[in-house]
This record gives sequence, C-alpha cells and structure tokens, in this order.
Amino acid sequence: MKLLKNKKIYTGKSMVQGYIRFDKTIFEINDMKYFTPNDNDIEIIVDGQIVIPGFIDIHSHGGYGFDCMDSNSDQIDYMVKQMTIKEGITSYFCTTVTQSFENIEKSIINIEEASKKNKVIAGIHLEGPFISKNFKGAQNEEYIKKADKKILEYWNSISNNKIRLLTYAPEETSYEFENWCLSNGIILSVGHSNATYEQLCKSSTSHITHLYNAQRGLNHRELGVTGYGLLTDGVNVEIICDGIHINPQIINMTYKLKGSDQIELITDSMSAKGINKEKSNLGGQIVYLKDNIARLEDGTIAGSTLKYIDAFKNIIKFTDISINEAVNMTSVNQAKKFGLIQKGEIKKGKDSDFVIIDNNYDLKATISMGELYINI
Repeated sequence: MKLLKNKKIYTGKSMVQGYIRFDKTIFEINDMKYFTPNDNDIEIIVDGQIVIPGFIDIHSHGGYGFDCMDSNSDQIDYMVKQMTIKEGITSYFCTTVTQSFENIEKSIINIEEASKKNKVIAGIHLEGPFISKNFKGAQNEEYIKKADKKILEYWNSISNNKIRLLTYAPEETSYEFENWCLSNGIILSVGHSNATYEQLCKSSTSHITHLYNAQRGLNHRELGVTGYGLLTDGVNVEIICDGIHINPQIINMTYKLKGSDQIELITDSMSAKGINKEKSNLGGQIVYLKDNIARLEDGTIAGSTLKYIDAFKNIIKFTDISINEAVNMTSVNQAKKFGLIQKGEIKKGKDSDFVIIDNNYDLKATISMGELYINI
C-alpha cells in the first residue's frame, strides 16, 4: 500500500496533520497520532508538506501545443498528461468551440478515443455552437446556430454520453431542448448570451460560463447574465482567475457575493499554454500572444494561457481566503455539480487524486488514480 505521511492534508472539508494509505483509491486517512507502520507500506517521498484534492478543470480548450478541436487522440492524451504533471489537474473536461458540425463531430470522436487512454478526461464541455451572435467573443460567428436537439443527441451518442456541460444562449433556445439536456445529465451553462434576467429566471440553467466575459453584463436597470449569476442561489459561476480576464478586485467582490461554494475556477486555456509561441490557434482561428494575453487579430481576448496551479495561487492572493475555501473552488464544487462522486475530496473510498504543494503553493507533485507524477 502506498503511503504519504507527516503532511498537512486539506480533505475538502477539514485539515488534518496526518497520513494517507492508498492505491488507486484511498484506503485510510487519519491524524499522525493514530499512525502505525505496516510491513507493506511503500512510502512516497516528495517535497511539499501540503496535500489537497486534485484540481478539476471543466473549461479548457487545450495547451502544450494542442487544441481539443483539431488534435488526434494521442495528442489530446499527451496534452492532458502535461496538465496533470505541470498543473495538478486530475479531472478534465475537453472543451470544444463554435465550429462546423462536421469539425465538432471529429473533435468529439477524438476526445472519446483519448478518454479510453487517459482517465483524467472526465467529460466534454460543448462551448457553442448554440450561442448568441451579440456576444460571440472569440467564437466564430459563421458557425453559430439555433439550438438543435437532434444534432446534440447525435453528438452525445458518439461521445458515449460524455457531454457533461453545454454553454448556450437560452434566449435562442426552446424549453424542449433544455428539458432534453437535463434528462440526459447535461448541465446547462449560460454563456455568450444576450439573455435578460427575466429570461434566465424562466430557463433551466444552473451555471454561468466564464462570469463577466462574453455575456450581457450587469446594468442598473437590467441585471443581465452577470447579475443573474451573482444573485441567484444554486447557480455556480466559472471564474478565469488570471487577473487578465477579470480585475482581481472584481474577483474579490464575486467571492464576497457568492461565497466559496458556488464558484468554480477554470483556465479557459488554449494551445499556447505551456509553449513559447507568439502565434497559435483556437478552434481554427489564429491567436496572437503578447504579454501573456491571447487575442484574435481584431483584438478580442481569446482564451488564456493560465495554468491551474496559478489559478489556485491567484484566488488566495486576490481574496485572502483559506486553503479550504480555495479547495472548494478548485475541486469540491465541480465534483458536486457534475456528479463526479469519486472526485473532489480526500476521503476513504474516493479516487486517489492529490496535489502536493509547498508553503508557497508551488506544485511539487500530482497523484492521479494512485500514480505519482513529479513536476520537474
């Protein structure tokens, strides 16, 4: 049995100065005062005294030179492995963009094939194409379509029911479409939307895609998508916590309004993450990277180069919260929202997904399903 000991373990509910025995799943976790050596212990010796649950990124288009839209299954597998090793991600939703139906289909097939090789791939996030042209952001307007239940049903079937999250514009959508999504376990997330507060109150959404970005904003006479996300209990909001997409003071304000149990940190990363290239790609569109900011040719911000470990560091820096509260935003909330029952906490019987960090929150190692990955 593998063993980590003498660590500060933030379980997702509490902190214990203790030990963990594990293989693919967690066999035992307890305070060091209860520790008794076993003959079959295999102690894992790594730098870093803090252990937290593995990170769950539900919104990321790519990194390390590859994009979920146009990479083959081996490339997607490689990309996700790099995210595990270098960022601490142990559950990942491959995220598509608004493109032709044919290209989205190809992407879904490649993601599904990659998921057979890499169990960190826990689902698919379809960002579009059923969005609003008014708030297209970095999505390609040419391929924006009205919501189509038949095509979504087909995509879900070829994904082996891996579509877990759909970014959509409810003002462009029918109740029949929404009900089909809910009955098939697909969380509806408002994004790239011009919906009013009144329209959202009548919708079936329970999630907001990259809050503040590419959506009808908060106005003193109309709450819009942003106001709905901030004020509605039970609605989780995504935050790109890079200090670029959202001012750090606004992130702090969001925490004060929503608390730590309704925010999910995302990277919204693209292929340029982790590589040194001035010119890159996002779902078929050329992206230029300057001063760590990715933009389309017209200047529109396009995804990020944010690493998840840096999102964890930033949320603590921007809000002065505890590690336990940060863990809510990086693991616990995502696991609850998307029914990842084996993930999100360090608890007996759960999957052995850990991030090991030092007192500066620098990533030292990741353990994914019991396998150790050292961050070199």
